[in-house]
Amino acid sequence: MKDFTSPCPECDGLDRRDFVRTLAVGGAALAAGGTALLPRVAIAGERGPMPRVVNTVAEDLVKELYATLDADQKKAVVKPWDHPARKSVNPNKALDKKIGAVYTKPQQELLERIVRAIASDDKGWHQITRNGTWDATKSFDNCGADIFGDPANGKFAFEFTGHHLTVRCDGDSEEGAAFGGPIYYGHSPNGYNPANVFAYQTRQVMKAYDALDEKQRKAATVAVGTPGEGAKSIQLKKDARLPGIAFAELTKDQQELVEHVMKAVLSPFRQQDGAEVVSIIKAMGGMEKVHLAFYTEEWENAKTNEKQPWSFWRLEGPGFVWNFRVL
Repeated sequence: MKDFTSPCPECDGLDRRDFVRTLAVGGAALAAGGTALLPRVAIAGERGPMPRVVNTVAEDLVKELYATLDADQKKAVVKPWDHPARKSVNPNKALDKKIGAVYTKPQQELLERIVRAIASDDKGWHQITRNGTWDATKSFDNCGADIFGDPANGKFAFEFTGHHLTVRCDGDSEEGAAFGGPIYYGHSPNGYNPANVFAYQTRQVMKAYDALDEKQRKAATVAVGTPGEGAKSIQLKKDARLPGIAFAELTKDQQELVEHVMKAVLSPFRQQDGAEVVSIIKAMGGMEKVHLAFYTEEWENAKTNEKQPWSFWRLEGPGFVWNFRVL
């Protein structure tokens, strides 16, 4: 397989076949054009050391923000580490209180810097913010920002939520979980629409599909049923037969196209989060165990057609799920 520019320099040195360019999103969970990602080690097996946080800018800013909170603010937005909301995917609104109702202007500036640090670069920031529109949330201060645990003295996680958005950082407090838990992002235009800021990811997977022969397309296509949305759609399956076609069943050229899909979906986020996904997939058996599936059954009256052939497409392996709703 030909080499291409690595989006994750920290991952150089991994076996080529095990190198997932990794997963972020662009169409799923309760949103047309959003995706959920849950890369976690959830099955027993050999696992090498997880890559530790390389760039701690976001985490350092969370600690700085936490130090500025007064008692009332902490009551509003700080929760215990083991609070169930820490691992939830909240796709439509602020998890709890809106930023504008809790945080001061200087604190809001810190919050923006945190989210920018979670993004890969300015392009990633513009995708996460949907070009500054924040989708139906409409503005930054209508989003939510919550802290779990104690950034000053132990494990902690930061979670930023809004319409079609859940992003996180946790400084590797949650061992074996990339991004610190499930993430979600999307955009209201459907995943085929050029107005969707993540449509380039669907265009990339269409190239992979177009490269399949007739037999492979049949194996990759799921005609009855869909994975649906929400938490159930991204639950890891232990010892289950995964839908779609296995990476191991593809030619080298086809495998390269799938790797480019993974590179595309990683691109909005900082490199180290991708490195964790790489480590997890390698630990769970490598890319050979990853499956790619395309769902043709209509979803919520959204019509599929020749130009919009799927309602969902999905990448799934023993240690992660990436579920992408395009209609």
